Parts: sequence; structure tokens; C-alpha cells
Amino acid sequence: MAKGFKHQAFLVLAIILLLINQSEQLESPQARTLLRVRSLLNYPDILSGWNSTIDFCNTEPTSQVTVVCYEGSITQLHIIGSKGTPLLPKNFSMDSFVKALVKLPELKVLTLVSLGLWGPLPGKILHLSSLEILNMTSNSLYGTIPDELSSITSLQTLILDDNMFSGRLPEWLGLFPVLTVLSLRKNLFNGSLPESFTSLENLRVLALSHNHFYGEVPDLSRLTNLQELDLEDNAFGPRFPQLGNKLVRLVLGKNRFRSGIPSELSSYYQLEWLDLSFNRFVGPFPPSLLSLPSITYLNIADNKLTGMLFENTSCNVELEFADLSSNLLTGHLPTCLLDSKDRVSLYARNCLATENENQHPFSFCHNEALAVGILPRHKKSKTSKVALAMAITGGIVGGIVLLGLIFMFVRRSNADKTINKPTTRVIAEKATTVYSSKFLSDARYISQTTKLGALGLPAYRTFSLEELEVATNNFHTTAFMGEGSLGQMYRGRLKDGSFVAIRCLKMKKSRSTQSFMHHVELISKLRHRHLVSALGHCFECYLDDSSVSRIFLIFEYVPNGTLRSWISGRDRCSLTWAQRISSAIGIAKGIQFLHTGIVPGVYSNHLKITDILMDQNLVAKISSYNLPLLAEIAGKVGHGTSAPPKDPSTSARVTYDDKVDVYDFGVILLEMILGRPSKSRNQVQVLKNQIQPEQLEAIMATDDATRRRVADPTVRASCSDQSLKTMMEICVRCLVKDPAERPSIEDVLWNLQFAAQVQDAWRVDSHSSEGSPISPCEPQHLRVAFR
Repeated sequence: MAKGFKHQAFLVLAIILLLINQSEQLESPQARTLLRVRSLLNYPDILSGWNSTIDFCNTEPTSQVTVVCYEGSITQLHIIGSKGTPLLPKNFSMDSFVKALVKLPELKVLTLVSLGLWGPLPGKILHLSSLEILNMTSNSLYGTIPDELSSITSLQTLILDDNMFSGRLPEWLGLFPVLTVLSLRKNLFNGSLPESFTSLENLRVLALSHNHFYGEVPDLSRLTNLQELDLEDNAFGPRFPQLGNKLVRLVLGKNRFRSGIPSELSSYYQLEWLDLSFNRFVGPFPPSLLSLPSITYLNIADNKLTGMLFENTSCNVELEFADLSSNLLTGHLPTCLLDSKDRVSLYARNCLATENENQHPFSFCHNEALAVGILPRHKKSKTSKVALAMAITGGIVGGIVLLGLIFMFVRRSNADKTINKPTTRVIAEKATTVYSSKFLSDARYISQTTKLGALGLPAYRTFSLEELEVATNNFHTTAFMGEGSLGQMYRGRLKDGSFVAIRCLKMKKSRSTQSFMHHVELISKLRHRHLVSALGHCFECYLDDSSVSRIFLIFEYVPNGTLRSWISGRDRCSLTWAQRISSAIGIAKGIQFLHTGIVPGVYSNHLKITDILMDQNLVAKISSYNLPLLAEIAGKVGHGTSAPPKDPSTSARVTYDDKVDVYDFGVILLEMILGRPSKSRNQVQVLKNQIQPEQLEAIMATDDATRRRVADPTVRASCSDQSLKTMMEICVRCLVKDPAERPSIEDVLWNLQFAAQVQDAWRVDSHSSEGSPISPCEPQHLRVAFR
């Protein structure tokens, strides 16, 4: 028995020695490296738990210290001290510190924030060749960025904010192939930016604020992934930088920009934060910035921006802060800036007609605008004495001819008066000229809404008549698509092979091209994923007086049929339930853009399901809008012969234009749910009665089969209970008789996206038939995405 006891004791001792040996192996070399790091950092409190017995790869992460291992190797090290941590002692060596870190060769993420590090960044950091993320914010590192850092080609994120780095940025900084974040805020860098920055095609964040950079910003329009650009508090300028239109945050405040705001900025539909304050931007302020669909923060304070504001200018409902103060704005403050208690609106030191805040007299803004040279400037050219003499002579002769013409005109006017001939045409032309001159004088600044690269569309432009004649084979009958009260429609093929839809509008009154410029400006803004977008226009004029005889509007061609043909048509398969939700979301986004994405908004669009076209990817596009130009030309003629079910609220003229479109959307949604067309108001009421809220509540309390009996038979088995319920509820709310009780289009969109999410989750969980890889109606390359 004693022998057995000794044998067991020996076995236990052997196991203990083995564990100690394994512990020592774990400690070496990575554990010793981390303990060395702790020592070099002067044993900070946040690392008090590190000791020779700890298993670093299995420690619980905290908000300040995290160690991550992969297959026994440390791949991530995060050490975050407290703000205001004092500098490390004089005997600290940044060189020794980095020398210790490079003994972790598999390190991919290194975060060393607020640790009191000081000194230049050593070149031996290149030995961390696997590094993907380097964050050394809030230390006291100085000197230049070491050239050796360029050899770490795997670097994706470089953050050196709040240090004392200085000098020019090296050219190689723009050559990292996968760099997505470059943040160098609050340093002492100077000079101009490297041209190599134009090659950082994967870059998403470029933050260089609070440095001493100067000069022109390189062309960043090729950086199609760039979402944040922060250049605040430098000396960049004078021209507005060239940028891509996917920006979410743009900060250019406190620089030396003194150009106009480019019209393309009005097409930055993802922009949430825009700060142009404390510069010398000149020219008209685009009011459309207030209604960008994603904007929440807008600051243009302390510039020299001009323009007249109107009370009915629209704002994005999500706008939380708007500072228009210290500019040269006139007119009336938009009421949308004051209609919310949660919205901060600043507008002092302009020339606005309001008593709420300190305002200058109108003359102040007018004189200041002249002083900064905002009015259109004519190009100067050197002229010889001969040319000058000829010009003077020509002016004298022209003056004599002009006096003669005036004399003849006065005589003829007097003669006209004696026979009581009406003078309305002359008056109308004068009024038109005055009205359109505002748009022409601001032609350099008015929104052109071009180059919407995200849509894959060419820039909006003016077409020549010859170009359209070639595209339609001289408007041959084979190109004719139809005719209605608003003109003829043709299909054309441009030289590049792309197809377009061309609407020809004949003028009933003699008017100049200038009188249509404000209409052209609005049409040029109609470019959205869920609209049949405008591509351009063409004026055909009479030779004798140059008045407009015909206007051609060119739109993208969408050849894949109407939404109705994909719901209840017999010639093709019916859309799945998920595709119907996706189409409804697209229509709602199109309506939202028409209401809030352009200024002025387009309301009361008389939407019908036959006006919704489907492209080759089954993306829904609205093809009919209530354009003032069409109403003006048609003389208030109705939109087509088959009118949609009339909104009962339109009988009494009230200011619920947005809710009219919501009602029309409800009619479209009703057909999408039931799969049966509704051609009259009575039919709508009959179908609507089938899904009244009280009946819907009873249906929802029963089994799935009873609940789905109301829906289109082709989708009954493939729709989730919750998504069908949500779609029915929002449809009923859209069709409420009182427009004030109808939901906003934003509310509609939120509910539709919720229906899409629950349907998608249900499809995955239940492995329903819609969970098959490809639907019969779904393009092979397309998956329904709810964005």
C-alpha cells in the first residue's frame, strides 16, 4: 500500500511539473513580450491584471484592454488609456517600445490610444508586416511619418489623430492598395496633398482636419467609395474640390474656399452632414440642399452666399441643424426651418424679411454682392485700336438703327391703339423675359443635376433635333409608341446604341426658349433609381421669330412592361410576394423623392399602376409626374383617358397634395395584394371592404389559410403572416377618406421595409418555395434586396 501511495504521489508531481512546463512555454515568447510592453508603459493601472501566470489568449476583453489570438498567435492588441494621460518618463524610448512590439509578427490590429507615448515613430515598425489597422491616437508622437511604413501593403486603416506629426505627407501614402481609412486630424502637417491620393479607390474616410495644409485639393472624383471627407481648419482653396457623389459626411469649414457651390452637390442623395462654414463661398445658395433626402446637419455660416429664399421651400424631415447666418441671403425664411421644436435653425446677419433675429437691410446684401463680384462677369479680351474704333463706329450706327426701329414701333403702336388691337402678346413676352432672366443670370450656379453615376445614366444634356431625327429614323411610324393629350411618344436609338423614350410636345402659344428655362431646371432634376429618369431636352424653333414650336423631352427607355402586367397580366408569370414588396418599396421611394428630393417638390402625380414600369432587373420606376410644363402646355387637360380611381379628398381643395399621392399609392398597393385590377372608385371601395381593419383583425386571429384567402392566389402560399398583415394595414391607412388621417410617405416606406424584413426572415426560416435559389420571374443575377 505504501508503494501504491508513493506511485500516486510521483504521478501527481509529474503532472504538476508538466503543467508548469506548459505554462512556461505559454509565457514564452508572446507573454514575455506583453509583460515587456507593460514595463515600458510604466506599469499603467489598466494593465495591473497582467502577470506571468495569466493566459493572455483567454483573458476577458474590456473597453480599455483587449488581446485577441488566432491559433495560438496574438493578432490583435488594444490598449486604451484615459484622456489626458501624462507623458511617459524621460527614460522612455519609443524605439525600444516598437522593438518589443515587433516580436508579435502575426499582429494585424494595433490600437495604442492615450498612453503618453512620445518621440518619433521608428522605421522598424515595418517588421509588423501583417498589420492591417494601426491606431495611435492621442499621444505625443512627432516628426514625419517614416518611409518604412510604406512597405506594409496590407494596411487598411491608419489613424494618427491628435499627435504632433509634422512635414509634408509623402507621395507613397496614396499608394496603399487596400487603404480604407486615413485619419490624421489634429497634427502639424503642412503643404499640399499628394496627387497620389487620386488613386486611393478603396478609401472610405479621409480626415485631415486641424492641420496646416494648403492649396488645391486633388481631384477625388475617382474615389467612388469615399463616404467621409473632413478638411476642416486648414487653408485649402480656392476652388471647391471635385468629389464623388456617395459622400455621407463632408466638412470643408474654416478654409479659404472662395468659389461657388457646384450644382452637383444637390445630387448627393446620401449626404447627411455638410459643413461649408467660415469660408468665402460666393454665388447663389442652392435651397435644394435643405431637402436632400439624407441631410441632418447643414452649416453654411460666414460666407458670401446670395439668393432669395421662399417660405414654401421644403426641408428634409430629418434635418436637425441648419445654420445660414452671416451670408447675403434675401427673401423670406422657409417655414420648414421653424416648424419643429427639435430643429436648431440659425439665420442672423442676412437680409431676410424677418424680425426674429438681427438682419441687415436689403441694400447691404445687394452692395456686398456687387463688391465680391457675384454678378456674371464678362470675359475681357485685348482689343486693338482699329477694333476699338470699329466697335465705336458700329455702336453709333447701331444706335441710329435702334432709334429708327423705336420710332417705327411707336408709330405702329399708336396705329394699333386706334383700332383697339390687344397688346397682351407684348406684355406676356415682357413678363416672360423678366421671369426667365433670373434663371439665366444664375445659369452658372443653378442645379443641373447631372452626372448621377450611381444610376448608371449619362449626364443630362441638350439634344439636337438632327440627333433625334436620326434616332427615330425621322420620326418614322415604326418608332411611334402612342399619343395622348400630352403629346406623342417615340422610341429612339442613339448613336451609342442606347434606347430612349422621346415625348414630343407641340406649343399652342408663341414663346421663347428663355421662358422654359425654369421648367428645364426642374425636369433635369428628375433622376432617381425609381423614376423613369430625364436624360435631356430639345427645342425646335420657328425661323421667323425664334419662338418654340415643339419641345422634345428625352427619358430613359424602360421596355419590360408595366407593373400591372407583372401582377395580373396573362402574358408573363406573376411577381412573387417578396418582389411585390420590393416593387412597393421602390414606388414609395420614388414618391418620396418627388416630394422632398427636388425643389420645388412634385405633388398630385395622378399615379396609376399602369404608370409603373419595370426594368430588366424588375426595378419599379414611376413614369408619370405632374410636371408644371405639361399642365401648362395641355391647358389643364387631364392626364390621359383612363383616369385612376379619384381621391375623395380632391373634391374639396385643401393643401394635402402629398396625401393625394399616398391615396394613389394605396390603390396600387391594393391591386398588388389582391391581384385584381381596380378601374373605378367603386371597385376600390368593394376591394377595400375586404380588408377593413375590423375584418383584418378577425382574419389575423384565424389560421394561415384563412388569413391568406384574401390575397392573390398566386402568392398565398409564399407570404408570411406578419408581412401580409403589415401590407394590408398600410394599404387601408393609405385609402382613408380623410387625407389628414393618411400616413406620410416616410411612414409608408418604413412599414414596407419592415414587411420586407419579416418576409425575408420568414422565407429563410421556413424554407418556403420563395426560398428557392431563383424565382421564375427573377433575373438570374438578381436577388431581391431591400435597400
